[in-house]
Amino acid sequence: MRRIALVFAATVSAVVLLFSYRTSTRPDALAAAGTRQRVPVGTAVPNPAPGAASPGTTAPPGTPGAGVSGTYDGGAVDTRYGPVQVRITLSGGRITSAQALRVPSESRRDVQINNAAVPVLVRETLQAQSAGIDTVSGATYTSEGYIGSLQSAIDAAHR
Repeated sequence: MRRIALVFAATVSAVVLLFSYRTSTRPDALAAAGTRQRVPVGTAVPNPAPGAASPGTTAPPGTPGAGVSGTYDGGAVDTRYGPVQVRITLSGGRITSAQALRVPSESRRDVQINNAAVPVLVRETLQAQSAGIDTVSGATYTSEGYIGSLQSAIDAAHR
């Protein structure tokens, strides 16, 4: 009976320790690892290199039409943690900037996740020139909401 009590106590202790373990989510730890650049949420990141596609080529599906210019807001996409909304600016049919207007920000953790994820999503948008981008690991809900709102903004540019 004594052995059972000791095994039970050790198991409970191990489970408590396992669930109380916190991985590093500090922004300075991310910067020290060199994995992500810190940019405040909602900051528009300009397109660093013009045109991956050469003139005269057709745009892939889901991309803005040629010659379209202006600023377009995507619809807000509800996610498990809150709404996500994107604004894009087009010039000559190319996405020149993308900005997250709304992202989940109810908790400190939401802010940390989105401060790391949004710049990556914006950079991917500018490179892909479409909504065909990958989700950011650890920010799946925000990524899916961002992609949905981005596609909505691109669709608005086509109208």
